[in-house]
Amino acid sequence: MINLRSVYKVIGSLLFIEAFILFVCFVMAFSYGEDDAMAFIISVIITLFVAFILKYLGRASNNSLSRRDAYLVVTLSWIVFSLFGTLPFTFSGYIPNFTDAYFENMSGFTTTGATILDNVEALPHALLFWRSITQWIGGLGIVFFTVALLPSMVGGSVKVFAAEATGPIKTKLAPKLSTSAKWILSVYLILTVACMGSYMFFGMNWFDALNYAMTSTATGGFSTHNSSTEFFHSPAIEYMCTLFCFLSGVNFTLLYVSVAKLRIRDLFRNSEFKFYISLISIFSLFIMLELIFRRGYDVEPAFRSGIFQVVSFITTTGLFNDDAGQWPHVTWVILAICMFMGACSGSTSGGVKCIRGVMLLKTIRNEFRQILHPNAVLPLKIDKTNIPYQKRGTLLAFVTMYLILCVLASFALMVAHIDSTNSITIILSCLGNVGPTLGLEIGPTMSWNILPNYIKWICALMMLVGRLEIFSVLVILTPEFWKKN
Repeated sequence: MINLRSVYKVIGSLLFIEAFILFVCFVMAFSYGEDDAMAFIISVIITLFVAFILKYLGRASNNSLSRRDAYLVVTLSWIVFSLFGTLPFTFSGYIPNFTDAYFENMSGFTTTGATILDNVEALPHALLFWRSITQWIGGLGIVFFTVALLPSMVGGSVKVFAAEATGPIKTKLAPKLSTSAKWILSVYLILTVACMGSYMFFGMNWFDALNYAMTSTATGGFSTHNSSTEFFHSPAIEYMCTLFCFLSGVNFTLLYVSVAKLRIRDLFRNSEFKFYISLISIFSLFIMLELIFRRGYDVEPAFRSGIFQVVSFITTTGLFNDDAGQWPHVTWVILAICMFMGACSGSTSGGVKCIRGVMLLKTIRNEFRQILHPNAVLPLKIDKTNIPYQKRGTLLAFVTMYLILCVLASFALMVAHIDSTNSITIILSCLGNVGPTLGLEIGPTMSWNILPNYIKWICALMMLVGRLEIFSVLVILTPEFWKKN
């Protein structure tokens, strides 16, 4: 049976953290003297009230979670956080429609970056900051932050981490999960601070630099300006953004081991990293040549636009420095592949992940060998680590389920009279937590406001399913999950 008291206790504890962040936003709104301060203080009061109720209901909890409880806690955490995150938008009147407010928050926490706001610049500072910090928290994971900062608040943290972590292979830096989480969080903080410093050095004010740093390192893509990084007309800022998005797409455990322990060679020996950097190099070169020969770009702007958009799409960030909707349609195919693949496991990016691409390629190679040598026993090794058959089955199930969801959800959008290109890339964008889409009705620089409300709910669900890598959410919908034994 589900241990509801433990579930209540954990969700209540997490809501205290959300209330604290909302209070920080209230302080910012108050200091700027803008009209959203009251909305934030009301949101804090409501969130604290519900948090106390849940903590009271879970007061007799034994602070332990089974695997079943862990999957339920993780899924509910993201749903509940997004629900209470709508309060400042709705109370302030800047997003009065609940569907739109929930979509915006789910897009934030899952680091998707799709927005229903046609004019982002109309928002006051605190609401802009709230949008950015939702992405920064969601980058590593809502429960992950709790495990890193307050491990005693989450019982069964290993099971919770397994339900929320990305990628088929989970690695730890230390025997205690909370210690590993703190080291990974330190990498995340260093990247964010360094990114903010570089943005300020090249001309951003502190507020823009903070917001763009949070959404760059979270590979989220929310912006404080309608024209994203293009607003600054600064090649230096665009190159810095490309660099930090690229680094945030690398496995954080690998980054820590390579840099903190001065084992840089490990980075370039890693199969997933080599696959990741190879895709970026090939795709960027292809788009650069397309822009030069078919759109008349000069070499440097073509290179900058090509590598920026490829890194933005493959790391599922979604920031833009050019309108890819005006590029040759063959470049859309490249960007769609980037949306599908994503960056490295254990990073803040979405998508299928490069490690699964490496596993699929090696599986295909083994199949060819098996045809020639039917009796051979062919191991599947990634960086000298043998991948068991159970993981190979999980890989097949994941990719199959990913494609099934893409087809079914895209069909639902086509039924709503959305063109096929938009339908497919919208769902790829949601499942991969990318943000921009490709098409004529909704281009990569446009908001998603024109979508019908029920389509926005489908998209919000796909964002959640994609962020928690499908099975963590869908397993809750199976009858087996709710049986006693």
